[in-house]
Amino acid sequence: MLKVYLSGEIHTDWREQIIEGSKGLDVSFSAPVTDHAASDDCGVAILGEEPNKFWHDHKGAQMNAIRTRKGISDSDVVVVRFGEKYKQWNAAFDAGYAAALGKSLIILHQDEHQHALKEVDAAALAVCKEPQQVADILRYVLTSKLPG
Repeated sequence: MLKVYLSGEIHTDWREQIIEGSKGLDVSFSAPVTDHAASDDCGVAILGEEPNKFWHDHKGAQMNAIRTRKGISDSDVVVVRFGEKYKQWNAAFDAGYAAALGKSLIILHQDEHQHALKEVDAAALAVCKEPQQVADILRYVLTSKLPG
């Protein structure tokens, strides 16, 4: 079984597209919490309220880091998606963490981010524009079959 961690942008259905495109393959998927409010508020929900927004966010980031580190560490392949909106610093951090661990890294973004992500792309084994390309890579890795 190939274990794939799906990191990055949470505002579109790219994860579902990859999972759907990988049907029939021996793949297990994991991901960060994609419910934005739950991800932001998990620290204070578990450890108690914080009047200062910095410490509120810090608690949440620490709780999420436990999940992210475990997911990336346990994976064979890490897919990191950079969306069209927002500066996704956490996605870049996840890509760097995965690269430092020697994980097979697939980056997913559109052309407008090529320059900004050139170092991230250089660390990847594949750079894709579409979720289906990621599913096609997984199919090839597991079955040696090309799309079509």
